[in-house]
Amino acid sequence: MDAELFPRARAEIAPGAVHVPDWLDAREQRELLAACREWAGPPAGLRTVRTPGGGTMTARQVCLGWHWYPYGYARTVVDGDGAPVKPFPAHLGALARRAVADALGAGAAREAAYDIALVNFYDGDARMGMHRDSDEKADAPVVSLSLGDTCVFRFGNTETRTRPWTDVELRSGDLFVFGGPSRFAHHGVPRVLPGTAPPELGLVGRLNITLRVSGL
Repeated sequence: MDAELFPRARAEIAPGAVHVPDWLDAREQRELLAACREWAGPPAGLRTVRTPGGGTMTARQVCLGWHWYPYGYARTVVDGDGAPVKPFPAHLGALARRAVADALGAGAAREAAYDIALVNFYDGDARMGMHRDSDEKADAPVVSLSLGDTCVFRFGNTETRTRPWTDVELRSGDLFVFGGPSRFAHHGVPRVLPGTAPPELGLVGRLNITLRVSGL
């Protein structure tokens, strides 16, 4: 924030896992928010995700390109209204490759064919338990973009959901990329900080846009 004495610096949280603060400028955040609002509408819109054990995720989700459900991918919203999944926009693929190049270097992008977006909406009480993004058939880096309220993002290890982990504060406009040896690290969101979104953005809550390569 402008009032901070020292600007936040990019940081390598683990090998292949990089946090880049303020990667999206104010205009890019507004444009991405407007797109998320459009994608969230029905059909194949924002839904509550139900786990095989009968529980529900507190963060609600809409998918683009491929529909994710626990624990696989489909071309229709098999656990919702059954509608075809919304298409994955080409500009998100370009954004993902630029993010990987900025975070990990030009060689890491490799013109990867990004074709999945998972858009998660968190209200002030929503959480995300520790998990791995392991349902894809490709190991290209995962790109995570944040809009709205600040969250505590917990980035762990590849072996277990427990420690060691590092807690990172992700604010609106921040980028987090994890690939290479950290591609299958456990991660989660133990806390959202309500009321911390930039007022000019016009968003109450947090949006997380996760971009992946399916390999399907």
